Amino acid sequence: MKCVTSNFRDPVPKRVPQYLLRPVRMESLPQAKSKLVCHVQNQQIAWSRMLLTSLIVFSCLVPSVYSDEDYYKLLKVSREATTREIRQAFKKLALTMHPDKNPHDETAHDKFLKVTRAYEVLKDDDLRKKYDKYGEKGLQDEQQGGGRYESWNYYRNEFGIYDDDLEIVTLDRGDFDAAVNSGELWFVNFYFPRCHHCHELAPTWREFAKEMDGVFRIGAVNCGDNNRLCRSKGISSYPSLYIFKAGMNPEKYFGDRSKESLTKFGMQFVKSRVTELWQGNVFTEIESAFLSGIGWLITFCADSGDCLESQTRQKLAGMLEGMVNVGWMDCSTQAELCNSFEVTSSTTAFFPPGSSLKNQGSVLFLKTLDTREIYGAVMQHLPELEPLTKHSFKVHKLARHRWLVNFSFGQKTMASHEYKKLKALLKDAHIQVGQVDCLTDSELCGSFYIQKPSIAVFKGLGIHDFEIHHGKDVLYNIVAFAKESVSAHVTTLKPENFPSDSKEPWLVDFFAPWCPPCRALLPELRKASIQLFGQMKFGTLDCTIHEGLCNMYNVNAYPTTVIFNKSSIHEYEGHHSADGILEFIQDLVNPAVVTMDPDSFAELVKRRRHNQTWMVDFYAPWCGPCQALLPEWRRMARSLNGMIKVGTVDCQKHHSFCQGEGVRAYPEIRLYPQNSNRRDAYQSYSGWHRDAHSLRVWAMGTLPRASVDLSPDDFRNHVIRGKDHWVVDFYAPWCGPCQHFAPEFEVLARMLKGSIRAGKVDCQAHHQTCQSAGITAYPSVRFYPYLGTDMRQQGGEHVNSRDANSIVDILRQRLQQLSSGLLG
Repeated sequence: MKCVTSNFRDPVPKRVPQYLLRPVRMESLPQAKSKLVCHVQNQQIAWSRMLLTSLIVFSCLVPSVYSDEDYYKLLKVSREATTREIRQAFKKLALTMHPDKNPHDETAHDKFLKVTRAYEVLKDDDLRKKYDKYGEKGLQDEQQGGGRYESWNYYRNEFGIYDDDLEIVTLDRGDFDAAVNSGELWFVNFYFPRCHHCHELAPTWREFAKEMDGVFRIGAVNCGDNNRLCRSKGISSYPSLYIFKAGMNPEKYFGDRSKESLTKFGMQFVKSRVTELWQGNVFTEIESAFLSGIGWLITFCADSGDCLESQTRQKLAGMLEGMVNVGWMDCSTQAELCNSFEVTSSTTAFFPPGSSLKNQGSVLFLKTLDTREIYGAVMQHLPELEPLTKHSFKVHKLARHRWLVNFSFGQKTMASHEYKKLKALLKDAHIQVGQVDCLTDSELCGSFYIQKPSIAVFKGLGIHDFEIHHGKDVLYNIVAFAKESVSAHVTTLKPENFPSDSKEPWLVDFFAPWCPPCRALLPELRKASIQLFGQMKFGTLDCTIHEGLCNMYNVNAYPTTVIFNKSSIHEYEGHHSADGILEFIQDLVNPAVVTMDPDSFAELVKRRRHNQTWMVDFYAPWCGPCQALLPEWRRMARSLNGMIKVGTVDCQKHHSFCQGEGVRAYPEIRLYPQNSNRRDAYQSYSGWHRDAHSLRVWAMGTLPRASVDLSPDDFRNHVIRGKDHWVVDFYAPWCGPCQHFAPEFEVLARMLKGSIRAGKVDCQAHHQTCQSAGITAYPSVRFYPYLGTDMRQQGGEHVNSRDANSIVDILRQRLQQLSSGLLG
């Protein structure tokens, strides 16, 4: 797929029939085809030729059938909408705008196609980022859905099964790992929208989620939208139900799908115990918990009144794990003990940590048997997070320890009570938890540029080394962020510490908190910061707060990632992933790709030496396929090891030059061969695949071979009896891995030229030679060193690698051993 430049247009009639331009639903294809034939037969031959040209380039021009309307406005969502909110908005529109519901509206198909296109783009983080940065022209390679959509019944009955269920968390690839690694227990349903059994399970799963709400997390993953995620988790049938918890292997559920069986299975993994209290343990158990800052919830079971059932007690133990112990007392056998607590009938009481058993005024007696009501009352009466003030920061309390700090503005909600769980959830990570009230300590919050309720992690390296959380305001996301942040090396930047003149290299991510692709990038930055620790510093700058600083660097799209290396500034282009960023930085340190302007192109390519070959990528930054190619292009350049020179030309920056070179579509990949009589002669790459391997195979195929084909006589006379060192590739023409390895072998042949000769033996044509050499698998690489004798062993020395660089290292080490007389 290519992005066609705006001036690449064939002359067409002023009005093209609508059914030729708009994508066609599959069931309408026969009718559309007959219309197309009838129409073409009635046109002049010239018009037929133009129509054919239009159809050939149609895939490159698909976005032109859509208007330049704002996708967010089409779906009636804000720019910060979550994927779940986007799905909900689309479903609402689908049920009213679908052509099946508007059979008499000739424009219904086109209208709904626009909405469908908007949904397909905004639900995908990568496409959404391209759209936010470049608009529709950045999506010219992305034909989402190919102009098709589902029936109205599909959207009504099968689309977004769990999107409206508050107790069920719909997970996607952007937040799945953060959820299941948070430390909380998760029971996840992997389903497919068209799966009959998945729909049969849905009512039970909803009831189960409501009953288990708070005991453990109930999740759902739509494998239709998250195919890559489901494959990575080994999901091969639907529905697949799994238990996840950090530190344990996922556990698959194989039982019947009744609510009772699901509950029984899930509760096996709730490790919180319910303690029976009696005269011999009650005081030691309670005092021990109080010393650890843990309270007690005790249900007293007497002859009169109602006490909590065993299953309810177990659920509460799971919901309050790490904060409150749950116990029960049988007043029929412990009457005297119950009387000491002034209990005469069945009741449930909460003893907050630090309360006195003798002072009943601090005890909360609960007059309900409802699990959620008890849980809510207990959470409200738990101690607040440790208050932190300007003084706390001044005495460097946060400089020596790792802290998660909740910056609030006086509000007390159920969500803020949920934050009380953070202390227990982060205990094993040695992260303390506190809070700052910005209404009473506005100067402190202002010094950190905190203008709204926020969560921040201070890493124990000083009060200025902190990172603000910009993910979902839910416990599992906050816990995952805290654990990642204290291990990573990403700092929230402000004008006071912005590295504009730093002597050290910095990667700075300019972002907006409302931007979902920005939020998806942050975990990747943390991963990259760990791998590059000591080599590069990482920071993030919130452009909604520091607008002037972002404008200074011409940031007009988010996220924009920039490398500051002393006086040099480089904007990152490529996939926003840890691996992509690492490769980009490696190329900055030791660039394998030359960035060209018209002058350097003329010098390096047009006036190149006769033995030089150049590959050049003509691209535009807004072009989706160009963005996808960049990391592969860099990977290919590194793998070529200088045998072919590699460059890029930015055709947005050098538009006139690219036009003069006849570039009409992006990316345009050209190879300028060595020993060419015409210096401007080139070959264009027309292959379908633009991965590093495919491009390298094509490029290496244009060079003279460095290896030689060996017949049985050649092998016997030159390899076995000759006086040169040889490395030999034994292969079969039909063997896929052999074909994949062939360019690698050519690379190593060139790298070893002058020290080791390289040859290839076709084992299909010369079976006996390969059999005599002991070859049992293809490809097989053998090294035949010359040891000063007349004959060498037929089998040589096996080389256990198919990577050119690794093989070269192995053979050079072997040569060094030989030259040192170490022949073993």
